[in-house]
Amino acid sequence: MTDLITRGAEAPSGTRRPLTVGFHTRIPFATGRVAESVQDGIELFRVGEQLGFDRGWVYQRHFDNYLSSPLVFLPVVAQHTERIGLGTAIIGIRYEDPVLLAEAASLADHLTQGRLQLGFGTGQGGFDAAFGQEVNDGRDQAQDRLAVFLRAIQGQSVGRGTDFGGAPLDRELTVRGLSDTLIERVWFGAGSATSATRIGGQGLRLLLSTILTEPVDDYNEAQRQAIADYRAAHTGPRVPRVSVSRSVLPATTPELARLYAAYDEERRTLGPGASRPQGAVDPRALDGVGDARPRFSVSDAVHGDPSAVLDALLADVALAEADELILFLPPAFGLAENRRLLEDLAEHVIPHLGRPVSISA
Repeated sequence: MTDLITRGAEAPSGTRRPLTVGFHTRIPFATGRVAESVQDGIELFRVGEQLGFDRGWVYQRHFDNYLSSPLVFLPVVAQHTERIGLGTAIIGIRYEDPVLLAEAASLADHLTQGRLQLGFGTGQGGFDAAFGQEVNDGRDQAQDRLAVFLRAIQGQSVGRGTDFGGAPLDRELTVRGLSDTLIERVWFGAGSATSATRIGGQGLRLLLSTILTEPVDDYNEAQRQAIADYRAAHTGPRVPRVSVSRSVLPATTPELARLYAAYDEERRTLGPGASRPQGAVDPRALDGVGDARPRFSVSDAVHGDPSAVLDALLADVALAEADELILFLPPAFGLAENRRLLEDLAEHVIPHLGRPVSISA
């Protein structure tokens, strides 16, 4: 985080791993207030850039009160900012046409002056029929579509054309207007050490969120192991990079302390269903027993006095091995709440993490 991280500290391995710092927003909107919320989202990126954050990340969520088209949104943000990185965490690739996605992502990267960080994951299920598919768990399909996408953005053939009668032509089809460096900025989300190992073998960057897809006893240790497995498996010419997401809420007033404690309690009680804008879908309703929590592990919200928050982050064994910290903003927070949170993070927490700035992220 430019100008904010000033002291270097030893990582557990004895090296001083540089740290990039970003924030993550879902661009939530109350029913009937889409236009206002999108404008607030643009302003949030402007605020983040002014405060020195390296990146802002947005989530794709279909059929709900959150942003569904990040590759439309981020080029608009680029027109209102100058340097901040613009990330997708995540686009659910199981429902994306990989060739159309390669075309859209390449154009978005050009429109953002090469600032796009392209994060994928399998994505939330349950929408197979709506996207014209047979019911499936999405994982194999996501990997198949990812493979086609990676070929497409590297200028490789995605098939052959036909004449007007449908007869094949001796012409390989390749996506035009590619961004030559976009392949270096492709991430994939992992919910377990097994998927982290696979991502390493694909030579992609690794995104670790605030949710693991299986119950674990020690969340941070489970992510530390996933990072180790990813780095051990990583192949290819690109440098391995890892980001971890954390919900970090330094309370600088009694009112904020109560607000953040209530949010933490809601996360512990509702899991992925916590902190929703008015009109949003409760994801627990999609589970067969009405409660998704047993199928997930959710990281604790790190909240309280700024010094206690800092101590918790410095003791985080997964963060110590990561290249980037993504600060997860509560989904139901509005612009004013998010602005205050980013300001307090920039002033009271990030400068004291003891990590050098990453200048080649």
